[in-house]
Amino acid sequence: MTQRAPEATPAGAGPHGIAQRILESPSSATVRIADMAKTLRRQGVNVVDFSAGRASEHTPKYICQAASEAMMSGDTHQTMAQGTPEYRQACARKLRRENNMEADPETELIATFGCKNGLTLSLLAIMNPGDEVILEDPGFVSYAPTIQFFGGTPVPVPLEPDLNHRWREERLRAAVTDRTRAILFCSPHNPTGTVHTPEELDMIGRVARDHDLYVISDEIYERVTWGDHKHTCLATRPDMEGRVITLMGLTKTASMGGWRIGFAYAPPHVIEAMNTVQQHLTTCVGSFTQAGAAVAFGEEPKPELTGMWKDWAERCEYMTSELNALPGVSCAMPEGGFYGWADIRETGEGSEALAERLLKDHHVAVVPGSAFGGQGEGFLRITCVKSWEDLKEGVRRMKEALA
Repeated sequence: MTQRAPEATPAGAGPHGIAQRILESPSSATVRIADMAKTLRRQGVNVVDFSAGRASEHTPKYICQAASEAMMSGDTHQTMAQGTPEYRQACARKLRRENNMEADPETELIATFGCKNGLTLSLLAIMNPGDEVILEDPGFVSYAPTIQFFGGTPVPVPLEPDLNHRWREERLRAAVTDRTRAILFCSPHNPTGTVHTPEELDMIGRVARDHDLYVISDEIYERVTWGDHKHTCLATRPDMEGRVITLMGLTKTASMGGWRIGFAYAPPHVIEAMNTVQQHLTTCVGSFTQAGAAVAFGEEPKPELTGMWKDWAERCEYMTSELNALPGVSCAMPEGGFYGWADIRETGEGSEALAERLLKDHHVAVVPGSAFGGQGEGFLRITCVKSWEDLKEGVRRMKEALA
């Protein structure tokens, strides 16, 4: 299950050569394994898929209804590149209501195709070729390739297991050079489930201020934290004005993965630059998807949404408890997000070998921790918000595999 760059004619070998940046980049492990599971299903294999970060529920009907009404009323044309005023105003209401943040929808917000697109716009707005971007190890599989696509250099800094997968300040500071442009991090964290406290955010902010860096804060899971853990936006911390690019979206927490919808909150000069990039790369985010997302963000979450989150907490508790009972496996309840970060080192198998065996022999799809960076070896990432039926069947098969 090793990540491989696509097989193709070498770069520069005639008109059909493939760009070196692609040849040197691995495929997305999470997307690739989920696609493998779908292919097996089409072949009649009953696969339990815990790989991609997708909940089992459909998007709540009241959100779909808003998008449908917009579409049927003729809202099917391109919008402003920055997003419709209505959507940006809804995002501003959401930030004020849920995150204690005041954002000017005219100058500080832009609609994005989810957080991946938000990251793309951010990097192209602030990073020059040759610049370095510090990121987490383990960290989301698409961060490093995206930085490399745009001529930057990803600089992974290990998270400390004894700090529950957080950065140690001296290690973070040691990674900064005169070429460092930004720090990129995720909270709640994918894949480990860590939710950063205000004190930990202040440490990241301190390093950024001391070295005059931007911070790109991926907060796609910010609406789902568990127990006593609470999400705090880095942009609300002291002395971070003009420095933070906050990425938020609905693809995860409202089960809207297929909508590809989110937004970025950033200083006006950064939003202006991101808007220029948007104009040339994508023109705009879908019109009726913005209409549906305006309801999802602009209004208080309805019981269809909050009830789903409550059930997700129960599923995460069930799944991590069952994983802990497997021989050679330990897995803490995530502080936020919906992944089990299962420590498999005592099984004696590598993460890729075990993930491959689970898929081929037991038809359970998980993601090897090595896909998230060198520090991820010895772990598996397991999505805990599949249906109860899938959770129980998947646990049964994993027990069989590890007996």
